[in-house]
Amino acid sequence: MHIKSDKSIAMGEKITIIDVARKAGVSKGTVDRVLHNRGEVSAKSAEKVRRAIEELNFHPNMYASLLASRKPKILACLMPYANGGEFWAKMEKGFKSGADSVSEQNILVTFFHYNQYDKEEFEAAAKKMLESNPAGVLIPALFQDSTVELTQKLHTMDIPYMYVDTRGEGDNNYVAFTGMPRFDSGMLSADLLTSRFKPEDVEDILVVRIKRDVKGLSDPTRRRREGFMSYIHEHLPSSKVHNLYINPSDQEEATREMDAYLEKHPKLKHIVMFNSRLHLIADSLRKHPSEDRIVIGFDDTPSNVAMMKEGLATMLIAQHIELQSAKAVEILSDHVITRKKPKIKDNFVHIDILTRYNIDNY
Repeated sequence: MHIKSDKSIAMGEKITIIDVARKAGVSKGTVDRVLHNRGEVSAKSAEKVRRAIEELNFHPNMYASLLASRKPKILACLMPYANGGEFWAKMEKGFKSGADSVSEQNILVTFFHYNQYDKEEFEAAAKKMLESNPAGVLIPALFQDSTVELTQKLHTMDIPYMYVDTRGEGDNNYVAFTGMPRFDSGMLSADLLTSRFKPEDVEDILVVRIKRDVKGLSDPTRRRREGFMSYIHEHLPSSKVHNLYINPSDQEEATREMDAYLEKHPKLKHIVMFNSRLHLIADSLRKHPSEDRIVIGFDDTPSNVAMMKEGLATMLIAQHIELQSAKAVEILSDHVITRKKPKIKDNFVHIDILTRYNIDNY
């Protein structure tokens, strides 16, 4: 077999593992063992290989190498049960779509689920996930304190992780993030809710919240509320913002709670909900109609879309849930294979404003 000399490597010609072996004066197998850190190689030979790689500016095809090894890399998704809400079903669908797109790279995606309202279940699922020793982890940060503890362990174990939809606060060790800029989306919701009115006509604003927020255990919409309140304090300082907490696990109870509030405040014109559960108040809005009421919600889940088409919701602020989670899988897969940092760390998705006039084309 003819092996080209240094001089025969023309400018722009692809350098191969054979070129590295010839340059280092070792076998092709030795170069392969150095590249993949497997098998015994003397320190002297390893140094020769590394020097040859640097001098030849050799860039191994890590994707092909991973396939050749036949050992799959496992990405773990730590997330609420998909049947815990339409939002999570969409997110899991996106993760699975992303898994399909990277399957040829010998990447597998597994799921570790928990009840989104149960901190102990989250911690148990996180423990089980860590024991599986994944190559990378995808996390929506619901329980902030527990998420911080988990990501500190991941960092110590040198397991790369990235956030999806919500980030861990005060953490800068994550590989990347995909999701909506939450503070900005809160400000946008405030503008959409109030800007068509004169400031003096916006007396009361109702924020419908989930009862879990009372204990503060899982509060992924906090930054969104902060953005909302920042807008209100700046533009509508005399307006009063009220909070109504409803039970997301009991539709009848949620309807009774909302009914009671609307009966007590029949002139209420401004209602907003910062998560994907706007549909929980649909029955109440149907029973207490108002022509000039503005109702803003988040996420294009089927129930929310049906509610908007009926005219019960004015607008939905959406973010292509499935696309952001699919992209997260692709970003983390690339990092796991190449160990290179993504060019963009915070991948903010578009903030989309949906009405019944454009929802069919979204």
